[in-house]
Amino acid sequence: MKILALDSTAKTATVSICENERLISIYSVTAGLNHSETLLPMIENALKTAQMTVDEIDMFAISDGPGSFTGVRIGVSLLKGLAFGKQKICVGVSTIESLAYNLKDFDGIVCPVMDARRDQVYNALFMAEGGKLTRLCPDRAIALNELEAELKEITKDGKKVYLCGDGYDVTVKNTGLVFADTPTLLREQNAYSVAQTALKKYESDTSADYSDRNLTPTYLRVPQAERERLERMNNN
Repeated sequence: MKILALDSTAKTATVSICENERLISIYSVTAGLNHSETLLPMIENALKTAQMTVDEIDMFAISDGPGSFTGVRIGVSLLKGLAFGKQKICVGVSTIESLAYNLKDFDGIVCPVMDARRDQVYNALFMAEGGKLTRLCPDRAIALNELEAELKEITKDGKKVYLCGDGYDVTVKNTGLVFADTPTLLREQNAYSVAQTALKKYESDTSADYSDRNLTPTYLRVPQAERERLERMNNN
C-alpha cells in the first residue's frame, strides 16, 4: 500500500511517501508555522522523488491533532483537498501517538509533550518494550506540575522516561525530573511515524469508514480566541 503522510501540528512540517513499512521519501522543515506556504511544495517534491503521482497513492495519513490549532487545520484541510473525490483511504491519527512511535525501539516510558502554553502540555504516556508501544493513558492537556507528580510515581522502580515533542525544552526546564537522553532527530514530528501509526490503525479495523469526509481536526481544549470570547461574556 502506497501511503502519503504529513504532520503540520507544530513548528516542524513533515511529509513522507511509504510503501507499507518501506520509506521511499521524506521531507521535514522546521522554520516556524508557515505551513500554508511550505506543505504543498514539500508534497510535490516527495512525490517527485518517489516517482509517483498523487493518483497512485492508496492511503492518505495525517496527524489530526492535538497541536497548533492553525497547523492542525491547515494539514487536515490540505489532505482532504488532495483526497477529495478520489475515494481513497484517509486515516487521521493522534499527533501524540505518532510522536511516541519515534521511540518505540527504546525500553521505558515514552512521554510525548507538545507545548500547550499556560504551563500545560498535550501529552500521553506509553510503555515501550521489545519494539512495541502500549498506551498507558488517553491524550490529554495536563499541567506540568501534575505531569511531574505522575511521572515521579510511576518511575519509582527506576524506569527511564524518554521525552519527545516540541514541549521538550519547557518540560525539562519546568520539572525537577531527570530524563533519559533522546536523540535530537527523534524529538520532533516525523511523517514516517505518522504513516506507520495510520497503517497499524487501518489494519486493526479495515471495516471502518476511512473516507475523507470523516477526517476532522482533534482539539483537546478550546482555541484561545474562543476562550477569550467566553471570558468576555462571563465578565459582562
